[in-house]
Amino acid sequence: MNRRTAPAVVLALSGLLSGCGSTGEAPSHSTREKPFWQAEFDGEAGTRPSEESWNTETGNRDAEGWGNNELQYYTDEAANSGLDGEGHLLISARPAPAAARLPCYTQQFCTWTSARLTTEGKAALTHGRVEIRAKLPTGTGLLPAIWMLGDNGAEWPAQGEIDICEVVGGEPRTVYGTAHGPTYFNENGIGGSLTLPVDASQTFHTYAVDKQPRRITWSVDGKPYFTLTPSKLPAPRDWVFEQDMHLLLNVAVGGDWPGPPDASTPSPATMTVDYVRFYGKGHA
Repeated sequence: MNRRTAPAVVLALSGLLSGCGSTGEAPSHSTREKPFWQAEFDGEAGTRPSEESWNTETGNRDAEGWGNNELQYYTDEAANSGLDGEGHLLISARPAPAAARLPCYTQQFCTWTSARLTTEGKAALTHGRVEIRAKLPTGTGLLPAIWMLGDNGAEWPAQGEIDICEVVGGEPRTVYGTAHGPTYFNENGIGGSLTLPVDASQTFHTYAVDKQPRRITWSVDGKPYFTLTPSKLPAPRDWVFEQDMHLLLNVAVGGDWPGPPDASTPSPATMTVDYVRFYGKGHA
């Protein structure tokens, strides 16, 4: 599935994290549980993430700008997605080399490179909890995303999408969590938002979704901020989340949401991922 949506929050909620300690996060609710799948990103600096766990999607033009008229060309280069040697995965958006001539959907050549990793066909969550501890890049024109897509084989949006967290453009302290389905997608996506105490790029937070039968709850650092049930969907309340769903990690640049980068946009703009963990039921 190539499409990347530009969700707008319809049932928007906001909150404020407080009392989280010096690291900016509360203890995980899953600290006493054992994940059935995890990625801890141990390895030498400059190496790519394990191909046993991660797919790397590439390109831009053939994916129609990833459905959002985006400006980045996703690569499989370690400069865009690699380990730092200290237990982290780095997904970095960078200006493309002038001579790269990377084909783009909305213009002749893409002006940025980045990375998009997925666990499709390798690890998926059916019911339970997914946790990602990460720092997210912020700045004009950036859209880092941690999200899930359904494995039901349907065409998007019937495929189902859960955006675990997105931080858009010039809103560095706002975390968005959104669900998309057959009759609620793009600007009609349903979700909530939460206000962080500081810029999302300044400290690690644990972004999570608890995916239970007919109930999905979004949280940051163990603090829930939005719960979705079928009763909150528009008629005909087509709930598509009782299925395996795989994870995606990417940093997008430009497009319909969040708009173009400018001279203030950081380079590189890096998502730093400490770990990814699946708890409950699924496959790996």
